[in-house]
Amino acid sequence: MIHMIASALNMNYGEGGELPGEGLTAVQTFLYFVATPVGLFLLISVLVLAGTREKKITEPGKKPSSVIDSID
Repeated sequence: MIHMIASALNMNYGEGGELPGEGLTAVQTFLYFVATPVGLFLLISVLVLAGTREKKITEPGKKPSSVIDSID
């Protein structure tokens, strides 16, 4: 009985001519679906942080290097 249920669960109802490849290993699954997205998230976060961090405060009496940085 259990064998019949297990074989029914493994039936593929794919399209004709379909040739599925080998499954992924546990390491490949971890790399593709966990490590790569986390790594990309960290890389993008660092790039955004580096691009938007506060600039050095200018000394009193000295004009800022950009017009955008000052309000007259």
